[in-house]
Amino acid sequence: MFPLQRDRRLRTNESIRSLVRETHLSPNDFMFPMFIAEGKNFQVEIPSMPGIYRRSLDLTVKEVKELWNLGIKAVNIYVKVDDKLKDNTGKEAWNKNGLMQDAIRAIKDAVPGMIVMPDVALDPYSIYGHDGIIEKGQVINDATNDALVKMAVSHAEAGADFVAPSDMMDGRVLAIRKALEQSGHHNVGIMSYSAKYASSFYGPFREALDSAPVDVNEVPKDKKTYQMDYANRIEAIREALHDVEEGADIVMVKPGIAYLDIVREIKNAVNVPVSVYQVSGEYAMVKAAAERGWLDHDKIMIEQLHCIKRAGADIISTYFAKEAAIILNR
Repeated sequence: MFPLQRDRRLRTNESIRSLVRETHLSPNDFMFPMFIAEGKNFQVEIPSMPGIYRRSLDLTVKEVKELWNLGIKAVNIYVKVDDKLKDNTGKEAWNKNGLMQDAIRAIKDAVPGMIVMPDVALDPYSIYGHDGIIEKGQVINDATNDALVKMAVSHAEAGADFVAPSDMMDGRVLAIRKALEQSGHHNVGIMSYSAKYASSFYGPFREALDSAPVDVNEVPKDKKTYQMDYANRIEAIREALHDVEEGADIVMVKPGIAYLDIVREIKNAVNVPVSVYQVSGEYAMVKAAAERGWLDHDKIMIEQLHCIKRAGADIISTYFAKEAAIILNR
């Protein structure tokens, strides 16, 4: 009771505030999403994501070495697939000599300690831009799972530490876990995108990979039949619990800042690490506001990352990882 208790005593100066601070942020918390393209000595900046590039494999490896030196120990990788390799089956996704498989091997060869988590979904390989196979105007679940299993096993064979199914098909975690066990990849983990919402925050990412759903007849115009309704909370808990039961080692919430209530709910519900993806649209908004002088870029960046961790994130997949690590290492 006041005046016996004065809460401001613990805010008197930075030394005291640091001493009693509840949430601590470090480069160990970060995973960096990377976009990889064919070619050599090639990089192009994503227009809607200043500072983020689509790189050839040689420059990707160079960047990975820089990340490692900053203390960032995990990368989540995505590939831009040539249009001529796309179809409705996604078969290029499990080509043992495909771009993703080559990228996994190259990164692990260059920096063996870097944790590599390749994306498992068909949208970069699909002529329709969907995360699954299209039949009669619908994204079909079980045949898509069969394709995802082949994709995940090929990633494991290439040397991935974790596979990261981001597709939101029902039962895909169990199918992948069984396949990894049967193929002898007992120590390859699964980071499941468990609560991935049908969000408008993904726009710049789809520009980066040219993976937006195409507008043609008899193809769904959006991903709402498999990604979650952003109005729902309890459904997210159920999805995460199902994935843990099916063998997920890490569960993910995506997007980040607008979904911190979901992060806390899932953190309270599961007994595995929780990852949060601070997505491309969230990154782009901060960059755009800072460019206009409306916000202090570095202060907002660090504040948002603290908030994500405070909400319950054990791992933060963020395009800010490199910039934040530089600041935190000072």
